[in-house]
Amino acid sequence: MLPRWLDDEEFLEPDPKAGDDEAPATRGPAWWRPGQRVGPKTLAVFSRQFAVLLDAGLPLLQSLEILSVEGQHPGLRKVLLQMRAEVEAGSGLAEAMKRRRRAFNDLYVNLVAAGEASGALHTVMDRLATHIEKVAKLRNQVRSALTYPVAILTVAAAVVFLILWKVIPVFQHLFDDMGGNLPILTRIVVGISQFIGAYVLVLLALAGAAAFATKRLLGTRRGRTAADRLLLRLPVAGKLMLRIVAGRTCRTLSILLSSGIPILSALSIAADAAGNVVVADALRTVRLEVEQGRPINQSLRRTGIFPAMLCQIVYVGEQTGTLSPMLTRIADFYEEEVDNDVDSMMKLLEPALISILGVVIGIIVISMYLPMYSALTQIG
Repeated sequence: MLPRWLDDEEFLEPDPKAGDDEAPATRGPAWWRPGQRVGPKTLAVFSRQFAVLLDAGLPLLQSLEILSVEGQHPGLRKVLLQMRAEVEAGSGLAEAMKRRRRAFNDLYVNLVAAGEASGALHTVMDRLATHIEKVAKLRNQVRSALTYPVAILTVAAAVVFLILWKVIPVFQHLFDDMGGNLPILTRIVVGISQFIGAYVLVLLALAGAAAFATKRLLGTRRGRTAADRLLLRLPVAGKLMLRIVAGRTCRTLSILLSSGIPILSALSIAADAAGNVVVADALRTVRLEVEQGRPINQSLRRTGIFPAMLCQIVYVGEQTGTLSPMLTRIADFYEEEVDNDVDSMMKLLEPALISILGVVIGIIVISMYLPMYSALTQIG
């Protein structure tokens, strides 16, 4: 299962029967409800358009009305129409967004509230659009890097399984007619084929049960924590994932601080948006220590999770009073590092996967031809 932050954010229209504090999602799975799913790209376009309209001097209600015209994403359009009605009735924009947590997360709502309070809502919306675009770009890069090896491994596993299940038994009958002792490699492959043929239904049932149990386990906090901790400890992927999460966290903190959000609230929101339970818990610990008076860089260093360079940059930002720009720079640096790492991994993965697939298929082919070669040698 992919990390949560790799999943497209779902923006669902609220249930009119729900309370004001939070509108739960419409019943039923999201994947089949037409017009309900809105990806980051749509939200980024909405934020950018909203910023342009506000910067042009249009009133808030008129801007919402223009953005809710036909052609807009159906789910988002209905949300905007409902929000416009509430704002027209006297509700604040951030307050209306807060009632629709499925459409706008805490980061979005808090930034909009800060923009309303400071009178710079158009600037905040522009920052949000840039932030969402960068996060979506990073998500697409990582997805592209993961899709190729996963597809290759899936196809390779299916081909090997079919060969062992259907093809090897044909050779086995031929070997039985030939008689004699089979080479050890051939006996191993034939034994695996016999086991698969005898227990294929059991193996498929076990695979399905394992997938279901894994999904349920990852749905629990303990399981997700263990999976995220294991992901961060992997030799190569762990380093890449840490850079991704660190860059995302720095970007979130930077946009929050530059919009006037207090540091304690910014740390809480960044923890919710981290996408990794281990990093989120570390950020909540940092928040508690900062609340008690400890500098941010020391709290980050004490967690033992964040890179030393990030802690050093935060220290410089605290000392110079330029924490937000420093966080933006370190986020840009990590994004560039992730780009380079993904490119390097893709260049190495392709030959590695082809080599592994070739070795597996080669072993099976050699094991089938060894008895024939032995028989031809004896005849000769």
